[in-house]
Amino acid sequence: MTDDSPASASRLRALLPDLTPWRASADFRRLWVSGAISTFGSFLTFVALPVQLKELTDSTAAVGAIGAVELLPLVLFGLYGGALADALDKRRLIIWTEAGQGLLSAALLLNALLPHPAVWPLYVVAALSSALVSLQRPAIDSLWPRIVAHEHLPAAAALNSLRWTVGGVAGPALAGVVVAYAGLGSAYGADLATFVVSVALMIPIAASPASHEAAKPSLAAIAEGARYAWSRKELLGTYAVDLAAMFLAMPLAVLPFLADELHANWSLGLMYAAVPLGSMLVSLTSGWTSRVHRHGRMVVLSAGLWGVAIAGAGVVGNVWLVLLFLTVAGGCDMVSGIFRGAMWNQTIPDELRGRLAGIELLSYSIGPTVGQVRSGGFAAWWGVRTSVWSGGLLCAGAVGLLALCLPGLMTYDVRTNEHALRLRDRRTAAAPA
Repeated sequence: MTDDSPASASRLRALLPDLTPWRASADFRRLWVSGAISTFGSFLTFVALPVQLKELTDSTAAVGAIGAVELLPLVLFGLYGGALADALDKRRLIIWTEAGQGLLSAALLLNALLPHPAVWPLYVVAALSSALVSLQRPAIDSLWPRIVAHEHLPAAAALNSLRWTVGGVAGPALAGVVVAYAGLGSAYGADLATFVVSVALMIPIAASPASHEAAKPSLAAIAEGARYAWSRKELLGTYAVDLAAMFLAMPLAVLPFLADELHANWSLGLMYAAVPLGSMLVSLTSGWTSRVHRHGRMVVLSAGLWGVAIAGAGVVGNVWLVLLFLTVAGGCDMVSGIFRGAMWNQTIPDELRGRLAGIELLSYSIGPTVGQVRSGGFAAWWGVRTSVWSGGLLCAGAVGLLALCLPGLMTYDVRTNEHALRLRDRRTAAAPA
C-alpha cells in the first residue's frame, strides 16, 4: 500500500493540467483571466439570443439564420484581422475590439427592455459581433506564442481551453436560470458587465508591436499567408477536418427545439452547457497531451468521435442520454482543439502568425456558423432529431475520407517535423541568455 501511494499520486499529477505557463508569465495570467470573464458573459448571450429569436419568431429557420448573417463578416474580417494582427500592436487591437463587443451587448440590453423588442437588431448585432470577434481572435491567437515559451505552448493551449470551457459550462447553465427567472435583459446586462471587467484586466498587458519582418495589411499580405498555408498540407488537414466536423455536426441552433420535442424545456441550459462540460473535463485531465507527439492522428480520431457522439444525441429519446452524448462530444472536440492549437503554434513563424490565425479562425468558425444554417434547415425539412443524427454520421464519414486523402496529417510528428524544429531553433536563438 505504501509503495503504491507515491506512484498513484504521480499518475494523478500527470493527468492534471500543466500550470507552467501560468506560473512563468504574468501577461499570460492577465489575458487568461480576462478571457475567462468575457467568455462567461458571452455564453450568457450565446444562449439568450437564440431563445429570444425563438420567442419572437417560433421558427427553426430564423434561429439557424443567425449563422447566415455571421458568415460574411467572419470571412471578410477574419482574413483582414489576421493581416492587422501581424502589422499592428496586438494588445491594442484586442482591447479596442473587446470594448466594441461590450457596446453590442449594451445594444441587445436596450432592445430587450423595449415593450416590443424588434427582431432585426438581433441579426445586426450578430453580424457586427462576428466582425469584431474576427478582428480580435487572430491577434489573441498570435499573441500566445509571444508570451509563452515554445516548449510550454501545448500546456498553454490546454489551459486556454480550460478557460473557455469553464465559462462554457457555467455561462449556459446560469443563462437558462437567468433567462427563465430574471429575463433576457439580465443576461445581456451581465454580459456587458463582463466586458467592462475584461478590458480593465487587459490594460496592464505589455505592448506587442509588429515583427520587423511583418508585411503591412493588404491583399498581397493576405495572399502571402494563404500561399504559406497551402504549402503546409498538414495544416490544411487540420482546417479541413475541423470545417467538416463543425459544418456537418453542430447542433446548437436546434437545441431549443430539441428540448421542446423531448418535453424537457428545463434542460435547455444543461444542453448548451453539456458540450463545454465535456471539454472542461478533458482540460482538467489534459496533462497527458504534453506526452503525445503525433498530433495529426489525434485531431482526426477525436473529430470522428465527435460526429459519432452527436449522432448518438440525435438517436436517443431520453434527455439524460442526450446530455451524456453531448458531453462526450464536447470532450472529443476539446482533444481536437488542443492538438490543432499545438500544431499551429509550434510550426508557424511569428511574422506570419496573425495571417495564419485569421485562416484558422475561418476554419473553426465558418463550420459552426454555416452549421447552424444546415442544422436549422434540416430540422425544418426533416425534423429536429433527424437533423442531429444525420449530421453526426455525415461528419464521421467525412473525417474518415479526409484522413485517407491527407497522409501528411496522419504522419505529422512534432519531434521530426521540419517546421516545428526550425521554429524551436529560432525561438531558442532569440531567447535572452
